[in-house]
Amino acid sequence: MEITLKDQELKALLEEVLLKIMKERRELFKEILEEVIEDIALSRAIEEGKKGDFVSRDKIMEILSE
Repeated sequence: MEITLKDQELKALLEEVLLKIMKERRELFKEILEEVIEDIALSRAIEEGKKGDFVSRDKIMEILSE
């Protein structure tokens, strides 16, 4: 027996499953979402850092020792 789904049916089914997960496993979903947001922020910070001027290691050590 083969089951076939149209694109709209598959989309509706996936939406239903995601909503059910969000409701029943709210804390898990929250943790996953937080991780995704942190990863995005980190990648943006890295990209932004690549655009700026570099600071020598000596300068960093000088600031840290103050």
